[in-house]
Amino acid sequence: MISRPRSIVVLTGAGISAESGIETFRAAEGLWANHRVDDVATPEGFARNPQLVYEFYNQRRRQLLTPEISPNAAHSALAKFEHEFDGEFLLVTQNVDNLHERAGSQNLIHMHGELLKMRCLNSKLVFDVSEDFDYDTHCRCCRSAGNLRPHVVWFGEMPLQMNRINSALENCDMFVAIGTSGNVYPASGFYQTAKIRKASTVELNLERTGSSFDRHVRGPATECVPQFFESLLRS
Repeated sequence: MISRPRSIVVLTGAGISAESGIETFRAAEGLWANHRVDDVATPEGFARNPQLVYEFYNQRRRQLLTPEISPNAAHSALAKFEHEFDGEFLLVTQNVDNLHERAGSQNLIHMHGELLKMRCLNSKLVFDVSEDFDYDTHCRCCRSAGNLRPHVVWFGEMPLQMNRINSALENCDMFVAIGTSGNVYPASGFYQTAKIRKASTVELNLERTGSSFDRHVRGPATECVPQFFESLLRS
């Protein structure tokens, strides 16, 4: 029986949303939805060809908003745990979709931004968006075209709310990584920060990664996440 933690931080990655039909980044080929990552997920790519980047994220946003894409059992299990758990809980996701919110999660950080938001390059203000936008779209604050970009953290940019995330990791007694290799900075340091503070660390993933978690649970997120978090609630 797993002892129930008093404070828990959960990190989710592409593996949890893949089972809902969200296409993942294929690291071996350096491709994302058949595009080179350097072309669609870097500041340099946006500077070279902004229209390509706009269209790439417009397509991803359209897919996310189709009826076929919905939260799965893993998203629902995390939301259920958050609402029933009597300790401190923080959910950090590397995903830019809104499936955690749709499942009912509330104490949530999108460290890599959100597909359903856009950001002004001048004021840094962030706006909700559900439709296509591009270079010709007028910014709501500047009233000018050409000032908007996807509110997504690209390679070479610092993830969002890192101070809050690190504070939670330093004070938690359990860290759980779901559907992510955790091998890319800064997520690669999350479990190390937790371990330094004597927290237990758990990896739920299709395959075991090279990270030295205290416990590894292999299997699809839709199976192992509900089982694991239900066991925590019963402990």
